[in-house]
Amino acid sequence: MRLIRLFPDDSKFRFVRWRVLSFPFSAFITVTTVVLFLTVGLNFGIDFTGGTLMEMQAKSGQADLAAVRSAAHSFEAGEVEVQEFGQGGQVSVRFRTQPGGQAAQDALVTKARATFQNDYEIRRVETVGPRVSGELVQSGTLGVVLSIVSVLVYLWFRFEFNLALGAVIGTLHDIVLTVGFFLITREEFNMTSIAAILTIVGYSLNETVVVFDRTRELLRKYKNIPTEELLDLSINSTMSRTVMTATTTALSLLALVLFGGQAIQGFANVMLFGVVICTYSAIFVSTPMLIYLGVKTSARAAADAKAEAEAKAAQVRA
Repeated sequence: MRLIRLFPDDSKFRFVRWRVLSFPFSAFITVTTVVLFLTVGLNFGIDFTGGTLMEMQAKSGQADLAAVRSAAHSFEAGEVEVQEFGQGGQVSVRFRTQPGGQAAQDALVTKARATFQNDYEIRRVETVGPRVSGELVQSGTLGVVLSIVSVLVYLWFRFEFNLALGAVIGTLHDIVLTVGFFLITREEFNMTSIAAILTIVGYSLNETVVVFDRTRELLRKYKNIPTEELLDLSINSTMSRTVMTATTTALSLLALVLFGGQAIQGFANVMLFGVVICTYSAIFVSTPMLIYLGVKTSARAAADAKAEAEAKAAQVRA
């Protein structure tokens, strides 16, 4: 039985030449993201801004979370968290702080009471602060920074300096573009979003390391071919694996986006974007970047060193 091939094994596509378009595109998106981050800011969710907590008890003794979640989202009040706790149909509903002050907040509570009071006993309504305190933000930021430093140390030992630097640039590129996704789409940024970003970091590194491993092998095998041609060969020889991994992952996430429900749709949206952008950056950003980071075959590096030495000697004689 013949295996399914989503990409031909003997392909010779010139991926690296497309850097004339991918580099300006990525630079434009990066600058746009930085500008939007400094001027507009992220659309922080309940975890960061706080909101209103409503605790209810189902009169029938069994809560219908799907119906409660659907009704709560119909209020068009932004992010809503619906959770069951305890036993016997106890449900908590958290609404984010509404624009418009206390009047808007009271109007939302009145609407929620009118919607749920037939089937639920409203036991408690109160304003709650953000879950993510300043101390937790500092601890989380420190944890993320230490994780990135650990990854850098790992890359330092696994690759030569220029390959490790290329992997770091590619990963930072993917993080910035993912933040840009939140800024442009106004997707709410909450604790789940942080988990999605950390997952994307791992996926990005995995995609880049696979291509760079092949680049290192080809650098030992081919001593005197042009760098651009060698990088194209690296990408083409790993494309079958890259396409298969990205396609299967994207299809799984697409199913979550379409049928996973509102509770995980935000996470699935970000992850789906991350898979696309990580695949793009491994092919069109990280690998072409090696040309400018000084990756050369040994024979070409020796020839360049010899030519440079001869040029300096000629200058001295002159």
